[in-house]
Amino acid sequence: MIPDQERNVTLRGEVELAARAGHLFGQAREEFVCAATDPGTWVMPDVRERIVTQRWNPPPGLKVCKLYNPRALADEDSERHLLAMAGRGVAVRICPTGLPQETIIIDRRVAVLAGPPVQGTRTYTVVRSPDVVESVRSLYRATWEASIDLAEYRRGRPPALGDQSREILRLLAEGFKDETAARRLGLSLRTYRRRVAEILTLLDADSRFQAGLRAHELGLIG
Repeated sequence: MIPDQERNVTLRGEVELAARAGHLFGQAREEFVCAATDPGTWVMPDVRERIVTQRWNPPPGLKVCKLYNPRALADEDSERHLLAMAGRGVAVRICPTGLPQETIIIDRRVAVLAGPPVQGTRTYTVVRSPDVVESVRSLYRATWEASIDLAEYRRGRPPALGDQSREILRLLAEGFKDETAARRLGLSLRTYRRRVAEILTLLDADSRFQAGLRAHELGLIG
């Protein structure tokens, strides 16, 4: 029998996490679940990119679940990020209460538990003890079941639109042509149309007309 001290290891910082445990993320075959305050909580951008490159080549049938706090919808970019994940088949839920421990569980055999930052550095405990992993997963499932599906959470809730997006909505509502609206905002026509498409996605609208209706319903424009 392998002693627990050999099954479990605490790593200091994101670089060590990527070097010694990054390969685990790419080895998920059945289930990959994550709980965090928001998608930006885990690891530094460059290290995260290395891990994500491995992780997001999932085999067929891999079940991916992401659990976040409402902070994950705090701004436009964050909300679009969650919608993009959902569009790739990731199950996303919002937990209204705080998540005390940020956690990743891979195939029910490995758990990665993040500690709080200390002087800007976090520790990550990689757990392989079967009983501990199963206990962590049971807590995750209980929290998951008590949380709200992303689509349901967003229903009837205005997206966190920035000033530019609100101005674009106003110009659309007033019937400005794309070329004129783009000039007013100092944007290229291509960028303006991309921004319009992003706003339609955030409003769950299939057309500009439907986006206008949704914007009025949600009080985003008068």
